[in-house]
Amino acid sequence: MLMAHPLILRNLVDEYEAFSALHAENGDPQARTRMEDVAYTLCVSTGTRDVETALTVARTQLSDAGRSAAVPRTVGD
Repeated sequence: MLMAHPLILRNLVDEYEAFSALHAENGDPQARTRMEDVAYTLCVSTGTRDVETALTVARTQLSDAGRSAAVPRTVGD
């Protein structure tokens, strides 16, 4: 499966959380529309069908990417 770049996933998760909070705060219809757009993109980017699963998969991929970046590589790896 293709995986989105960690930076893109991080931005999508951050955007979704920001628009979700904004919509929850004041019911802003523009925030809801943007939140739904980002949710769709998250689902496509993670190969999932609902936003909660997409967020879980994205966070797992981000965690895995962070761990693999922290592991020093030796010549020949």
